[in-house]
Amino acid sequence: MKTFLLYLAALVVFAVLVPAAEVVNIDKNGLALQGYDPVGYFTDGKPVKGSPEFTATYNGATYQFASAEHRDMFKQSPAKYEPQFGGFCGYAASINKLAPVRVEYFQVLHDRLILQHNEKAWKLWHQDVEGNLKKADANWPKLSQQKPSAS
Repeated sequence: MKTFLLYLAALVVFAVLVPAAEVVNIDKNGLALQGYDPVGYFTDGKPVKGSPEFTATYNGATYQFASAEHRDMFKQSPAKYEPQFGGFCGYAASINKLAPVRVEYFQVLHDRLILQHNEKAWKLWHQDVEGNLKKADANWPKLSQQKPSAS
């Protein structure tokens, strides 16, 4: 009985200390950002279509890149380039929801790639960028454990 209780206690500690994998906005093939290059948002200041020739996988998502150089930059520092909020809409995260994104509605804010669902979300986000970012950051730990609804 004592062994069982020790085992149970260890299991509880493990469950608390090891977070579940965060949800990531990917398609049915595991592709993130609809095949767009996450590094391109930083280097080119716009969405740049990636190529299946240059890929890297991070946190369960496959990213495509416009060049080997971008792929290598990502591999050196994936957390710097991966989209925030699992690649879901930043405004939606600020109101405690998950929503898909359109790659052309983006912002690199404080060295973080933040995408939006559509023009309406973009406008609502920009009514209070810093306040919405704080809300999204606060909501993300719980949101990140949800499954996105089927589109």
